[in-house]
Amino acid sequence: MPRSFVREARKRVGPKKLRIKPVIERLAVEHADATIALKFASELELLVSVMLSAQTTDVNVNRVTTTLFQKYRKPEDYLAVPQEELERDIFATGFYRQKAKSLRGTMRMLLEEFDGEVPRTLVELVRLPGVARKTANVVSSELGNPEGVVVDTHVRRLSQRLGFTKEEDPVKIERDLVKLVPREDWARFPHLLIWHGRRVCNARRPLCEDCVVHDLCPASRV
Repeated sequence: MPRSFVREARKRVGPKKLRIKPVIERLAVEHADATIALKFASELELLVSVMLSAQTTDVNVNRVTTTLFQKYRKPEDYLAVPQEELERDIFATGFYRQKAKSLRGTMRMLLEEFDGEVPRTLVELVRLPGVARKTANVVSSELGNPEGVVVDTHVRRLSQRLGFTKEEDPVKIERDLVKLVPREDWARFPHLLIWHGRRVCNARRPLCEDCVVHDLCPASRV
């Protein structure tokens, strides 16, 4: 698509700073049920679920954790079995050897440095084995302490379509979004884009005619 067309489309919908609030407000009404799809009943289960969700679907993780969380209830439980047993228990999530290794390393650090509790700050969470910035962002946000904006494939794609960022790198996209999205919306903003991306603004054929923010989206004008 010629860049001149894209620039013209962005001019028609107005500056992103003026569009961000109505976009959030409309999506919040349209997707009032937007929340994290992973199922968990404790802070530890949240951390484990997010760690297991790498390179697989939330549906698949929930299928595995249904039985996993009956067997592993506290950090000590993950260290009380051989790694091979843990690998078998999480096999269906993929990359099970590395995930099992990361889980055991994380549980060990939780016990040694955090009294068995899941830390809440980004700087502490990213110290845990296998916990990168995206995982840490998800956990801290769900625990009520968002320090950034989670950027997954849906957030990246929709943020670009909405003209909120021109970047491709998730870290740079997040940098753009934290400057734009009001801090009080950091936690819910990714959920709104994720659900909108799944239900309406899909990758191959976005349903612009059914989109509540089509008049605020430069991509719908190109």
